[in-house]
Amino acid sequence: MKLQLLSDLHLETETFDPEPAAGAEVLVLAGDIDANWVGYERFAGWPVPVWVVAGNHEYDGRDFDRATDGLRELCARLGFTFLESESLLHTAADGQRLRVLGTTRWSDFDLLGPAMRARAERAAAYFLRLMDTTRGGAPFDATAVREEGLSSRQWLEQALHRPPQGRWDKTLVITHFAPSLKSADPRYGQQPGTASFCNADDDLIPHADLWLHGHLHCRHDYQVLRPGKLPSRVVCNARGLVHKGEHEGFDAGLLIDV
Repeated sequence: MKLQLLSDLHLETETFDPEPAAGAEVLVLAGDIDANWVGYERFAGWPVPVWVVAGNHEYDGRDFDRATDGLRELCARLGFTFLESESLLHTAADGQRLRVLGTTRWSDFDLLGPAMRARAERAAAYFLRLMDTTRGGAPFDATAVREEGLSSRQWLEQALHRPPQGRWDKTLVITHFAPSLKSADPRYGQQPGTASFCNADDDLIPHADLWLHGHLHCRHDYQVLRPGKLPSRVVCNARGLVHKGEHEGFDAGLLIDV
């Protein structure tokens, strides 16, 4: 089974015309497609199923819970599958049964350890001011983000530890935030702000056959060894911003094997 993966298109400011990748059985949109949501219309009538996980910028200037409900409604209208701490079972054309687990997986700011959490949360304040998201009338600040991140981490951990019992052959995880420091943007290195982009979910990766994410405006494709099994694969195919040269090396037609 082959997947097409797109993320961080930022169609609210960027110019990009998406096209179906030949041979792809599913299109995965891993967040930050369009902060205004209008760009999602470009994928209407896509020839294969579209699975959507929201990015942080889909929440810009909105109430968190209303935005989640609104995105779900938008995806339903366009015929997409929206995944927020939800799973689905997909039978591929070759008969392979794929379990899909999807969640934005917000930062819990523990990437660099508990001792660095306070610094990571202070560094996140800049990004959160830009987002200007609220929840229940209160700012969606670092404390609120961490609470949501821990909640989604708990859901994902429980789901990944659930035995297949013959119901699926492989597991795919889709998040917007990255699951490991290995996905950090090499331009910026390791710093407190990195915890706003990556989580320390390295212990969860071996429970998935493939993990797709976005958020980092760079590309990644690496493996995590696991005894007695084929390695887990982690892939990011984010486009990023043209004026920063982040689109260089982006492959819109990239096919990813599950």
